[in-house]
Amino acid sequence: MHAGLSTSVIQRGQTGVAQYVFALTRALLAHGQNEYTLFVLEKDMHLFDFAAGSVRLIPVAERYRPPVNNIMWHQAVLPGLAGRLRLDVLHVPSYRRMLWSRPCPLVATIHDLAQFHISGKYNWPRMAYGRMVVPQLARRQDQIVAISENTARDIVHFLKVPPDRLTVIHNGVDHDRFFPGNAMQAKTLARDRFGLERPFFLYVARLEHPAKNHTRLLAAFDRFKAATGSPWQLALAGSDWHGAEHIHQAIEQSRFAADIRCLGFVPDGFLPDLYRAADVFVYPSLFEGFGMPPIEAMACGCPVISSARGSLGEVLGNAAVRVDPEDMEAITAQLQALSAGAAERENLRAAGLAHARRFNWPGVAAAVAKVYERAAETAKTTGLRRP
Repeated sequence: MHAGLSTSVIQRGQTGVAQYVFALTRALLAHGQNEYTLFVLEKDMHLFDFAAGSVRLIPVAERYRPPVNNIMWHQAVLPGLAGRLRLDVLHVPSYRRMLWSRPCPLVATIHDLAQFHISGKYNWPRMAYGRMVVPQLARRQDQIVAISENTARDIVHFLKVPPDRLTVIHNGVDHDRFFPGNAMQAKTLARDRFGLERPFFLYVARLEHPAKNHTRLLAAFDRFKAATGSPWQLALAGSDWHGAEHIHQAIEQSRFAADIRCLGFVPDGFLPDLYRAADVFVYPSLFEGFGMPPIEAMACGCPVISSARGSLGEVLGNAAVRVDPEDMEAITAQLQALSAGAAERENLRAAGLAHARRFNWPGVAAAVAKVYERAAETAKTTGLRRP
C-alpha cells in the first residue's frame, strides 16, 4: 500500500501535533508494511532527516505555510498530487486540513474538539470554521482516528460522524527517549541551562490563554509561596501562542516572579532531562484530547498533578493526583502537599512509571496501518473511483 501523510500542520515542530507526526512516522517506518510519501513545507524538510531514504519527501512551497493558504493548498493542490502519485490512502493529521475532494481513500486524525468546550480558545474565524466547515469535511473522510474515547464521543456528538468510521488509538510514548535516567545529571543540566537551582514544579505546554490555564497555576503558585515560604521554583516550558501576553503579564505582576522561569520551546534533546530534573509535574489544562506531557513525565519518573478535564482522566487513570483546574485553592493545596511529601512523590513516581508502560508507538503504528486498510475497503463500498 502507498500511503501519503500531510505534515504541514506541525508548526515548525513546536506543537503536540508535530510530536505525533514525528513519532507516528518513525513507528510506521519500523512497522515496515507500506510505502510512504510525506508532504513537507520547505523549511521543515530538515525535521524529517530521520526519514530520508526511507520515504519520499515532497516539498511544499513556503507560501502555503500561513493557515489560510495552507487550508487552500490542502483543498486545491493536494488532491491533484495524491491522484498523480496514485496514493492508496491519504492521511491528514489535523481536523482543519481534512480534504473535501476524494482523490483516494481519506484518513484523518482528530486530536480534540476543544473549540466546542472552551469559549474563546481561538479567534472568531477559526471558531466559525471549526463549528461550521469541519463537520462537513469530517463526514467526507473514510476513516477517522480519535486519540481518546473522549475525543471519539465528541466527534460523534458535534461532527455527526458515524461511529463505524471511528477508531480510538491512544498515543504512544517513545520509551527510548523518555525513561528515568540519571536524575542528578538532569538536575545539573536544568541548573546550567535553565537557571533551575532549587526543587521545581514543571509545566510543559504552549503558552496559550485561557485554554492551558497558566494564569490560575501562577496564582496558585503565588499562594503556595506566600503560605509556605518554600524555596521551590516554577518552570513553564513552551512557545508563545494565542493569548501568551496574558501569561507574561501575570508573571510580571507576581510577587514571586524571581522564582518563575519561562523557558520557551524546549528542544527534543533536552526535554527528557527536564522531566527527570523536575520534582513535580503540574498539568492544569482546561481541556485535552489526550495530554502527552504528563505521560512523558511519568515515563521519566516524575510525579504528576493534573486536571482530569477532557481525556486526561481517561489517559492518566489513578497514576496522577487529580485537581479541579478552576479551583486555585485545590491547586495550591496539592502544590503544598507534594512539595512537603517525599513519600507521596515516590508513590506517584512508581505508579506513573508502571502506567506509562501501557503506551507505545509500535502498537499505535500497527493500529494505524489497519485503519489505512479499512479506509481502502470503505472507499470501495462507497464507490470511490480514481480521477
